[in-house]
Amino acid sequence: MQYKKQDAKAYAHDNMRGIWAANLTPFDYNFKLDEDAYRANLKHWVVDLKLGGLFIAGKQAEFYAMTLDERKRIIDIAVEVCVDAGDRDGLGHCGIISSCSDTNMDVVMDLAKHSEKVGADYIVVHSPLLHFGANTDDTIFGYYKYLCDHLDIGIAMWNHIDCGYIMTPELCARIAELNNIVAIKYSTDRERCKRLTELAGDKIHVSNPSEEKWLDNIIDFGWKLYLCSTPPFLLQSKIDQRMNEYTALAFAGEFDKARAVRDSLNPVREAFKNSKPNGKPQAHAKCWQDLLGQHGGLVRRPLLQMTDAEREATTVAFDGCGLKV
Repeated sequence: MQYKKQDAKAYAHDNMRGIWAANLTPFDYNFKLDEDAYRANLKHWVVDLKLGGLFIAGKQAEFYAMTLDERKRIIDIAVEVCVDAGDRDGLGHCGIISSCSDTNMDVVMDLAKHSEKVGADYIVVHSPLLHFGANTDDTIFGYYKYLCDHLDIGIAMWNHIDCGYIMTPELCARIAELNNIVAIKYSTDRERCKRLTELAGDKIHVSNPSEEKWLDNIIDFGWKLYLCSTPPFLLQSKIDQRMNEYTALAFAGEFDKARAVRDSLNPVREAFKNSKPNGKPQAHAKCWQDLLGQHGGLVRRPLLQMTDAEREATTVAFDGCGLKV
């Protein structure tokens, strides 16, 4: 950490910006973590794509199918790669936000303390899974307050319907008052995102993982952080970085030019979306990675692998989408 706890909000305001991607984890044909493939992917994202940051060990990374040691290991490697890359020709270092989400608080705290120790910039923890309809505001507030009371690192909230509820903007704004809450990945509709930005946009970064709405969120809400999903490395290659391009144009206030670049990616978005088999998002994304020259690999159970026919259909879609590789 390059800041003190009381400075977490200010540090994140200045440094937690730009496009942050959520990693996929490559597993080999024995379903083991492929560290060499993972390092190669990380170097591509950090050095070639020059992403602002990486969201490590989240849902896209299949954290629920990994051991605690494996989750720590992929955080360690990500931090190492970012440190080795340095400031990337003046762009600054690639940030790391490690997901410490779990149903067990001891696991959350173990991962959080580990993240602090190895030099992650921030952590993200999704809101607790609550049973018996006990999604009370005080319970959720108390959960994040406990984390803030016992950790020094900057913390991002994360709320999505998989938790069984959507946190209200008012509750999120209440939690945003806590000392080291710095951001939220708010996987909900734009009206809630707008309301939360009005309530707490001066205290935390508000973000939503929809790439299709990212430009509108910059223009309409003044957002500076995309946090985050896989499009930053699935819709881009070393020689075709239109997401980076339209983001930079939007940050510079050149909205019409940004829209033109954003819209030019529509064939890529459609090819990706239309070739995705139902219920196989990670397996499909890893197949797309392979086509991009990255390292996809297998998914772990309970997820399903792509069939040969599905891979062939995805290849046809990829070849015709216009993304340059």
